[in-house]
Amino acid sequence: MPHAVPAASSPLLEPAIELRRDDDRPLAVQLADALRRAATLGQLRGGDRLPSTRALARHLAVSRTVTAAAYEQLHAEGWIVGKHGSGTYVTTAPPGSPSAAAESGGGPARRDTESMVRLMPGIPWTGGIDRAAWRRAWRAAADREPDETRRLAGVEQYREAVVEHLLRHRGMTTGGPHLGTVVATGGTTAAVTELAATVLGRGATVAVEEPGYQRAVQTLLAAGATVVPAPVDHAGIIVEAIPRGVRAVYCSPAHQYPIGGRLPADRRVALVERARAEGWLIVEDDYDGELRYDVAPLPVLASMAPDVVVHLGTTSKILTPTLGVGWMLGPDRVVAEVLDHRERTSTGPAPAGQRVLVEYARNGDLGRHLRRLRRELSQRRGLVVSRLAEAGIEVFGDEAGAHVVLPLPSAEAEQRVVDRAAEHGIVLDGLRRHHHGPRQWTGIALGYASCTRADLERSLGLVARWCDEEVAGGARACR
Repeated sequence: MPHAVPAASSPLLEPAIELRRDDDRPLAVQLADALRRAATLGQLRGGDRLPSTRALARHLAVSRTVTAAAYEQLHAEGWIVGKHGSGTYVTTAPPGSPSAAAESGGGPARRDTESMVRLMPGIPWTGGIDRAAWRRAWRAAADREPDETRRLAGVEQYREAVVEHLLRHRGMTTGGPHLGTVVATGGTTAAVTELAATVLGRGATVAVEEPGYQRAVQTLLAAGATVVPAPVDHAGIIVEAIPRGVRAVYCSPAHQYPIGGRLPADRRVALVERARAEGWLIVEDDYDGELRYDVAPLPVLASMAPDVVVHLGTTSKILTPTLGVGWMLGPDRVVAEVLDHRERTSTGPAPAGQRVLVEYARNGDLGRHLRRLRRELSQRRGLVVSRLAEAGIEVFGDEAGAHVVLPLPSAEAEQRVVDRAAEHGIVLDGLRRHHHGPRQWTGIALGYASCTRADLERSLGLVARWCDEEVAGGARACR
């Protein structure tokens, strides 16, 4: 009777592994095949922890070289990942498995995106946060006495930290910030909600970059505003194309989201001149303006025109959404209306995240984090651009932020690439969802901050191949 190697005692693997000495295939190949089969049958799922190579070898009564070779093969294929100090985990199931099957029609898999490689913009690099400094900031914030009254404009020390941040890291010069013009917010979307309820008002017409930040669009629509598109090109918003009769223009001059351009000086001047002449506000979304790799961070638009610009900043992209804090810098009348609204509605940002940021910045930890962040993301961007260039794939977007754009020839090509990526455990972001009106751009907004470098490198080859296959038959449609 053929001799079978006993299955591992792990509950996950007991039904999955049977290695046979009389099989012509090497034991390591049998083991890798068995683990793939377990994932295909749903016995292993994304996020399941596997035994160590040593423990598995002991249970299977084989050499550790067998289990190590099997794990190395599966790791190279992207089915498992090792986490330092934690163990080895299944990342995803192979295409066609029950856990990867589509709900209907053989479409793309529905997965838990937390277990997938997320190459999406707008997700920060939290792996670079110094955990000791992070814990120290939370402990110091907790040592503060609880507040007895609400602080409508925000914690004073937080607003002071924001002023220092804008001066040091955002090139704020002329018309510089002071405590009277800076208020704490719950983040960019929360700030837009307050602006829509106050200075803009129900029924206001607001121009928003197209494509652009759709959470702002939906927030404005929910507040009763009318949103009209403001076209963009590779340099940002096209000033002369902004419709007349608007009350405000929402834009991202330092790093247009998602196309990635930087608004040049002549357009900045023209934008401010139109705002002053036609009586509208410019809402400047500075979501990642600190992250530039070719030159120093660009001065914010509010430096040029503090009378017509409302500047919005956030810690979500440079640090983490955990804090839930941002800031607003605006003309006196805007700040007064926002604070009056908070007083009347008893709303406003919670102080806890503000106090943590104060402590994180107090001893220079925030500045050190930003330097580390810029260095890491600059290297990652270089890796992305060079790997894609080697495959003949062009990208566009300034040397800034945490994403680039890969143009594709059609909406159908974009969707095919997104679907193929999902089948392989990769989440990609098509430009379709960044449009409010008719689609103007097609391609992939590829983020490179949220995953590990190993996952990034492993995924780039696949993404490059899929995009190359789509563009090989014709000219690229993205301008």
